[in-house]
Parts: sequence; structure tokens; C-alpha cells
Amino acid sequence: MTDKKEKFIDSNYNRFSVAPMMDWTDRHCRAFHRTLTRHALLYTEMVTTKAVIHGDRERLLGYSEVEHPVALQLGGSEPDELAQCAKIAEDWGYEEVNLNCGCPSDRVQSGAFGACLMREPQLVAECMQAMIEATDLPVTVKCRIGVDDQEPRDSLFALVEACEKAGVTSFAVHARKAWLKGLSPKENRDVPPLDYELVYELKRAKSHLTIAINGGIGTLEEARAHLTHGVDGVMLGRAAYHEPALLGQVDRLFFGAETDVGPFEALDAYRPYMAGQLAIGVPLSHMTRHMLGVMHGLPGARAFRRIMTVESIAPGAGLEVLDRAIAAVREALAAVEARREAYEQIRDAG
Repeated sequence: MTDKKEKFIDSNYNRFSVAPMMDWTDRHCRAFHRTLTRHALLYTEMVTTKAVIHGDRERLLGYSEVEHPVALQLGGSEPDELAQCAKIAEDWGYEEVNLNCGCPSDRVQSGAFGACLMREPQLVAECMQAMIEATDLPVTVKCRIGVDDQEPRDSLFALVEACEKAGVTSFAVHARKAWLKGLSPKENRDVPPLDYELVYELKRAKSHLTIAINGGIGTLEEARAHLTHGVDGVMLGRAAYHEPALLGQVDRLFFGAETDVGPFEALDAYRPYMAGQLAIGVPLSHMTRHMLGVMHGLPGARAFRRIMTVESIAPGAGLEVLDRAIAAVREALAAVEARREAYEQIRDAG
């Protein structure tokens, strides 16, 4: 075992993570999320094995050093290809490599991977064993509790037990079935009922394994509540993306930090990254699209979103757009404070 692997495992890294989300958790999103939390594990979007092997690796796998710890999620079902990609992940400096056994999209169904693999526990075990043999990185599984007409307890335990025999010790479980027939990928994120108790049962039965829970977790309070049921970690997806300011509390609530990171502080920390990306020709909108919800709940949040959405797509748009959006929020906050002071003066005089 390498020093890097030991350090990563000892860091309790999986206590809180941001879920891999297609078209969302790209390198710009992850760099922004890292300004809000230093400790949460971040994941790439799912990348297929064939894309990694034959595609533009800098585009597919490149990331900023600020993103660590960051895990590469792979989509595939060929042990040899997955082993090759696991070694590539290590060479590129990722801290973990994860196999997707939960995505229900048409794309993965046609490729016979993702959630389809819930039906193939022995194949998944072969894939995981090949990956483990190819790398010193932690090799993990993200899965559903079943697909279509499978009995969830049977399918989940079969997959976990097969992978455990292959040497896997860490799983992230999205506590819903995936319906590959009859539901769209979007519907699969909401329609199948959640079964958190089954994930708790899995942890009780497999207490020696690391089990993180995912699916439908909307707040940090809910996330912390799951930890009281014995699971080792929680994974947030859409809530973390749409309201990224939540992540500013993660290090305090889950990792023992003393203070939170506020949205203004995060945007200030993200600014050098944005400037560097703009300098190499990355459009501003590629970064601002991940920041639209950071002022959620604050006066001026709507103006912030409008400025960032509309003005960032203009040719040559730069950091002045961010400055205007931040100024709109500060002005709204100042107006609220002025009204509060005026009210207090009237009340005290009255």
C-alpha cells in the first residue's frame, strides 16, 4: 500500500461527498465547490472506459490541483478496460476510482453498464478485482438498491457480497431502485421510493465495510441524521449543486472545522481560478453556470442569477460580470439593513 493510499483512507474522506453528476460536476464545478469545503470528497462526472482509453485525456481527466481530494468515476463493464483505466486514474493523481453501477440513462443501457450491472454481480466482482489488481488507489462502487423487478434486498446484498469477495471495502448506495423500462433518467431520480432502512440494514450486516448513503438528501441536517443510523458517510447530489452555499458548512459539521465559509468568501477564493481559465480561453459561462445558486436565500439572489446567466454568455465577458452580480447582492443586503435600522429607530422612539 502506498503512503498516498494510507493517508487518504485515514482522512475519513468519505464522511461527506458530492455525488458525481453528468453534465454538472465538471472540473469548473469541482474547483468552485472546493472553495466552500476543503475536506469533502468530490467526484468527476462518469467517464466511460473507452473514452478514457481512446479519447482526449486532458479534456476528460484534467483537473486543477485545488480539487483534491477528487475521485474518478468510470462507466464500463469490461474488466480489462476498467483495469487499464484504474491505472490511468492513479497516474493522473486521483485519490479514488469508482465504478458506476447506478446510472439509468439510455446511453449506459445501450452499453450494458451503469445500473444494468445490478443484474450482474459476478461480472461487477470481476471488474472490481481487475481494478484492484491494477492500482493502489481505493477502488469503490456506487450502486442502486436494484433495477426493475428485482427484490432490492436480494440484489443489493448480492452485489455487495460479490464485490466484497473481490476485495472491495467501500460502497456508496443510492437508496432507490432504477427502473430501466418505463421511467426516464430524470424520473429515476425522484419517482422510485427511497428505502434508507435497507442501506442501514446493509451497514448493520456488513459493519466492517464502509457504506455511504445517497439519494433524496436535501439538507445538511438530513445528512447528519443519516450518520446516527450507523452509515459511514453521506453523499449529496442535486442539493449541493443547486444550493452550493450548503457546502460552506460541511467542514464544520462533518470534519470538525471551527468556522464556515460564506458565499462572498468562496467567490473571492474562486476568482484566481476564474482568471486563470479566462486567460486560456475558457468562456466565463462555463464557470458561472455552476455558481447560480450560491446566493440562495439572500436578498439580491435573483439579481445575482440574472446577471450571471445573461451577461456571462456575452463575447469577451470577464470578471466584471461577477463583480456586478456580487454588487447587486451587497446593495440588496444594505437596503435590508437600512430598513431594519429605520424600523428599530421608529420602535425605540415610539
